[in-house]
Amino acid sequence: MSMPAANPPSKRKKIILAALTSLVGILVIGGVAFAGYTLYRQTQSEKNQLAQQLADTKAELEALKTQDPHKTNEELKVKIRESERVYLSAVAAYEKLLDAKATLKNTTQLDALFANALTLLAKLDYEGATKKIAELNSEITTQTTKVAAATTPVPNAPVSNTPPGSGYSRQNVNSDAGTFTVSIISADLGSTRVIVDTASTSDCSNDCPVLPLATYVSRSGAFAGVNGTYFCPADYPSCAGKTNTFDLLVMNKDKYYFNSGNNVYSNNPAAIFSPGSARFVGAASEWGRDTGVDAVISNYPLLVSGGNVAFGGDDDPKKGSKGSRSFIGTNGSTVYIGVVHNATVAESARVLKAMGLQNALNLDNGGSTALWSGGYKVGPGRNLPNVVLFVRR
Repeated sequence: MSMPAANPPSKRKKIILAALTSLVGILVIGGVAFAGYTLYRQTQSEKNQLAQQLADTKAELEALKTQDPHKTNEELKVKIRESERVYLSAVAAYEKLLDAKATLKNTTQLDALFANALTLLAKLDYEGATKKIAELNSEITTQTTKVAAATTPVPNAPVSNTPPGSGYSRQNVNSDAGTFTVSIISADLGSTRVIVDTASTSDCSNDCPVLPLATYVSRSGAFAGVNGTYFCPADYPSCAGKTNTFDLLVMNKDKYYFNSGNNVYSNNPAAIFSPGSARFVGAASEWGRDTGVDAVISNYPLLVSGGNVAFGGDDDPKKGSKGSRSFIGTNGSTVYIGVVHNATVAESARVLKAMGLQNALNLDNGGSTALWSGGYKVGPGRNLPNVVLFVRR
């Protein structure tokens, strides 16, 4: 409802500031509700309600930001920017906390830090909330790094830079970036068909179906599998309205090309698998829509190309943090899927080069990491919209 024209400037200012205060309250209440419900296993209907609440909150914020400038003053603009900045940083920290829960056994301290940050945000104490969020991010990094360092390299794993000729191996690999534990599965492309299986049968824009890796393995009769592309998890606040969606090019086992329209000119790398061979391209735009191949999957970054490291790092903090890094790669007619443990994405590239892979593509990681060979070797992680599988020809 628009404000009456007769309102004096001071009254309009009070009305707008009151609206801002209400909006911040909605943001905080939505954040508290989201955190509380998610941390304690909310039902699917509750998840959907929270996702809608977050979407409505964002819409209200956008509406307030675009008010007639005559009804908005500079003080209000500053408050809007500050509330949005702190809220978005809280959302990012919460998503980082969700990923940490896949690694840490006890997150009580981290949960308390996040709750404190929300309390400060509710009091409009932006400086205090910012400091508490920074403390939370730092503590997550400290705890996850400590846990990873205590478990990798695995003390009883063999030290070898040579991947297994076939089947599964967990081994410690020496590289110029250090020694890292690698869980890896090898197969021959002459006797193995690489496929991508998807929970959805066609493109999906929101609330898309997902399945555990083990279910994909079972229903496709696969003997090995790994998690697939990046996607938007249902438990991420920033994924409200697009839960479990993925934006990258994929051709599944039924020869359906997902996201074909928005990937026609994609600069993201892709891997294409055919009987007895594989091709890795630096950009999906180099590939057409041939359905004569076994599988097509795009993700980023390309780790190794032609036996050389293709990714040396960038300014993305997620790629630069230590974690479990899933990959798919090849050397001649041998195909590999696996996980480099406790590594940055750039470090995983150097490890795979040290193992002699000629080509390798990074896959999703964090809380989505999963690797299967006669059972879970890593994971199971969260449910997934797509996976890469090895099937006997």
